[in-house]
Amino acid sequence: SSPHLVQVRERIRINGQPLSKELFSKYFWLVYHRLQETKDEAHGGMPAYFRFLTIMAFHVFLQEKVDLAVMEVGIGGAYDCTNIIRTPVVCGVSSLGIDHTSILGDTVEKIAWQKGGIFKPGVPAFTVPQPERSLEVLRDRAQECGCPLYLCPELDAFEAGNRALELGLAGSHQRSNAALALQLSQTWLQRRGCDGTGVLQDVPPGTELSGQRSVPLAPVFRLSDAMVQGLRDTEWLGRTQVLPHGPVTWYIDGAHTTSSVQACVRWFHQAALNEHKAQDGSEVRVLLFNATGDRDTAALLKLLLPCHFDYAVFCPNFTEVSVATNVDQQNFNVTLENALTRCLENQKTWTQLMEEKGGQDLWLPAPLEVGGLLKPDPLRGGALLLVPPAERPLNSNSLVFPCISHALQWIAQGRDPHVPVPASKGGAHPHPVATSGAVLLQEAAAIRVLVTGSLHLVGGVLKLLVPALSQ
Repeated sequence: SSPHLVQVRERIRINGQPLSKELFSKYFWLVYHRLQETKDEAHGGMPAYFRFLTIMAFHVFLQEKVDLAVMEVGIGGAYDCTNIIRTPVVCGVSSLGIDHTSILGDTVEKIAWQKGGIFKPGVPAFTVPQPERSLEVLRDRAQECGCPLYLCPELDAFEAGNRALELGLAGSHQRSNAALALQLSQTWLQRRGCDGTGVLQDVPPGTELSGQRSVPLAPVFRLSDAMVQGLRDTEWLGRTQVLPHGPVTWYIDGAHTTSSVQACVRWFHQAALNEHKAQDGSEVRVLLFNATGDRDTAALLKLLLPCHFDYAVFCPNFTEVSVATNVDQQNFNVTLENALTRCLENQKTWTQLMEEKGGQDLWLPAPLEVGGLLKPDPLRGGALLLVPPAERPLNSNSLVFPCISHALQWIAQGRDPHVPVPASKGGAHPHPVATSGAVLLQEAAAIRVLVTGSLHLVGGVLKLLVPALSQ
């Protein structure tokens, strides 16, 4: 799977556990040296990062003789380097969204075409309810290569007459993922000769089921105790994850597309409302956000407005400003200056959205140059706060920090034992927004922080809040 959150070893797991440091090192160098010996300089030499890890994953699974390997595609499907398996047991396509448009295309139809590239002749494939146009493309791709494609019944169908299924992953959107997982698992069990009551039946072309044209509905079958337990015990860090740390509660979700952010907002509303209200009612909501790549940041931020955040905090996906940080979490394709420029653009976008929403007279600063802003104050332990020098205070209550660590320090204000106290006295900063916010955060009965927009941001936050993940 990709990307990893804290350590690269997370990408290759056996029995749910990241590959050990010893095995990762062993197989890394074995594959690396073998490729070095056989590389062809005329055709590009060594494979790039993701391709190397994909080759290594296949090698690990073969050498460790796993019974079943689950491979997640990288970005697309059709041209993805993971798409070299000629006859997989089964294929699945989850809910499609607009992402990686520069590579996959800028419409759901183009993206569906790419995803349908994993279908193989005679190999059953499953998908969940999709927009009609997306489903038509998947259906056509399946028919072209002779792949039997089926639509997953809603999870409700498995609960009829029985008690509700409990999912380890929160959020209503996870029910769709669970329904897909059940069908994939059942197909594997049938392949192994295990008893199963669901038998896939072909449906004549043109038959409409559940309003989805000409894609047959997969059968509902009796769930085994192991399946019920599997759904209940599923864990996936950084997805609808809640970390209660005293008065500070972190709501962490790596949503980074419009559809996933919409799901994230629904989950956050539900999760935050389920929490006991503070006795005196003083609750501060904070958004910690960053986005990368070619994503439409304005569209994502607009979807987050209904959460009614008191403060919006933006920072790059760097854990620390210092270069001496975890190599696993460094992106060598992005400079700090470029990342900060994007954060400042996000801050400006948020301010404009707040202005449009509230009709307030919010002051918008002139475009900023990043270079002159990176001046650490030695009296404040080198902490950096990126806000424009202003004659009038910035009323949008948004701040930009140069790294995740500094952002968490300001948000937590020493009230989360996993986050160090800000270097400055009382957490104060020289800017009105930071100073007034610090006071409110220090005195609030509850601080609810939503971290979203990027899995890399989520990984950096988890690295700092859950040190055990770095072991």
